Amino acid sequence: MNSQPEPINSLRLVFAGTPEFAAAHLSALLAAGLDIVAVYTQPDRPAGRGQKLATSAVKQLAVQHGLPVYQPQTLRDADAQAQLAALKPDLMVVVAYGLILPQAVLDIPRLGCINSHASLLPRWRGAAPIQRAIEAGDSESGVTVMQMEAGLDTGPMLLKAATPISCSDTGGALHDRLAELGPPAVIEAIRGLASGSLHGESQDDSQATYAHKLGKADARIDWARPATELDCMIRAFNPWPLAHARWQDQPLKVWQAIPEEGDGEPGQILDCSRSGLLVACGEQALRLTRLQLPGGRPLDFADLYNARREQFTVGSLLGNGL
Repeated sequence: MNSQPEPINSLRLVFAGTPEFAAAHLSALLAAGLDIVAVYTQPDRPAGRGQKLATSAVKQLAVQHGLPVYQPQTLRDADAQAQLAALKPDLMVVVAYGLILPQAVLDIPRLGCINSHASLLPRWRGAAPIQRAIEAGDSESGVTVMQMEAGLDTGPMLLKAATPISCSDTGGALHDRLAELGPPAVIEAIRGLASGSLHGESQDDSQATYAHKLGKADARIDWARPATELDCMIRAFNPWPLAHARWQDQPLKVWQAIPEEGDGEPGQILDCSRSGLLVACGEQALRLTRLQLPGGRPLDFADLYNARREQFTVGSLLGNGL
């Protein structure tokens, strides 16, 4: 007699994640009726101007659902590992957790640990795959569900879900789309692992690229670069860390821009109209259509034009970001 596949709602799952992208996955697992016996997330950290302790999106959701929450500083010490082992998990689902899982942790769940990673592996292993894909001008992105191993995003691939990257996609828009693609893929992977029908495919390490962690320095505009490259960068780093230049020796944040034909000294204002501020680049030009001035909020340039157009003089120069 053939044994029946194990029902996925009988599995004891531990979920590990931190930001909104991870919370979307946890929400879907709960909606699917899966048994989440514990949630791991990063420790509360100071945030904002007041530096008050802030809880992660995953912790907030877990608390709402009355789930046990664990927030170890590391999973490398024996006490944290013993605490996890005591939960007797069948599977650990990891999504943008932010802590390294050593081999001793990976070995605890009966079915191992799986990860939902926001790229089409082996492209864009690492911390910022969504933004780096747009910055590089990639034509598509997606989510890869993989079986975790000790290397950084190097494990066997279980499932992929792809989506095209349009010429208007921002980091925020692609993030939200991948946060919808990932959870169904994770649930399908859990179902395949429980039935024994899903097996991983090894990654081709020669095709791997690394998505370095984002910092404000990454978003510095250098007007000597081609307009098409700056367009990708501006979209990639919207809403964070936001591309920035200099205007009247003050920071100017650029939320949206459109590549156009134009020629002049890099940084030179070629045109100022309600349709935007046209700025020369190393190749072609960018029409800046949504900006944030120091101390202000993001505004369409049409609104800035009405109030401050005399301050954007044709022929003057915008500086590079700092």
